[in-house]
Amino acid sequence: MTLLIILACVFGVVALMVVLGERFGKPMSNEQQAKFSKLSWVLVFMILVGAIIKEML
Repeated sequence: MTLLIILACVFGVVALMVVLGERFGKPMSNEQQAKFSKLSWVLVFMILVGAIIKEML
């Protein structure tokens, strides 16, 4: 029963984020999208390297 309550809370919070993001969010320009795209590749690479190092130790 507790798991269902936690799942319902998580679902509610995600739904709230989507509604608020659609209502108050503004579209990004192409330059911002390109910048975030480049940054996300770097961050994913860093997380992968960190996970590999953590598993090796």
